[in-house]
Amino acid sequence: MTEVAFHFNTPDKVAYACRLLRKAVSSGAKVVVTAGANDLQMLDVALWTFAPLEFVPHCRASANAAVLAASPVMLTDAVPAAPHQQVLVNLGEQVPDGFERFERLIEIVGLQDDDRLQARSRWKHYADRGYAITRHDLAARSSS
Repeated sequence: MTEVAFHFNTPDKVAYACRLLRKAVSSGAKVVVTAGANDLQMLDVALWTFAPLEFVPHCRASANAAVLAASPVMLTDAVPAAPHQQVLVNLGEQVPDGFERFERLIEIVGLQDDDRLQARSRWKHYADRGYAITRHDLAARSSS
């Protein structure tokens, strides 16, 4: 069963995703990131620029099959039959279709009320289906 984790109170979802992806790739993980088109564009740009000496290899879902297979991070607005199903990171508002094919799902939730409300709905969706959920509160971590 898919391991589900929520990372709450993220002040900047894109910057946090960059750090999370850098860590995942350095540990050898293969990751699919799903979000709306605007968030994916911001993440794509940020992954090229956030750390000058630590490029995070990534591609869009529209890349050719060889690039998709070689890239540890794929950015998509819909979770297709991805070349790997290890980790799915959701920056979007909805439960990603096909999340249950992945070993792990990480939901990144910002500070905005609407983002938190949508996250509660996704939490309920996973909980109602019997998924164990791990909660990571970034506000609690930064205050300690």
